[in-house]
Amino acid sequence: MSSEGDSWLTLIHAVASVEADLEKVLQERHGLGLSEYRALQILSRLAGSELRMQALAAHLRLNQSSVSRMVERLERAGLAIRDFCADDKRGVYAVLTDKGRACFENAQPDYETALVASLKEHGCEGLIAASRIDVG
Repeated sequence: MSSEGDSWLTLIHAVASVEADLEKVLQERHGLGLSEYRALQILSRLAGSELRMQALAAHLRLNQSSVSRMVERLERAGLAIRDFCADDKRGVYAVLTDKGRACFENAQPDYETALVASLKEHGCEGLIAASRIDVG
């Protein structure tokens, strides 16, 4: 295998390990999966705290049915609702609720702490630092 192939395999393993660590912390402390946390994070950053389901799927790199099931779980927990587009009744939005925003804000410090620790544990600190762009 080429050195690029070896490096890629190492990177994939590191990312999978970091994500597993994050998933464990979020599930144990907040009852959230990693995709659910990321959906709340995305929605919390948007004006109106809403996004078309198709766009949410694209952001999360998930297929439509996976995002529909995830938003259904968020809806059952009161963290998000689904709303139909006023202009196009076929368009469906995921909308963050106040409870969802509070849940995200409560989970965020644990996520950040776990992320820093996991990046360090799996030797990824340099990768993160190298990926930052100084726009100074």
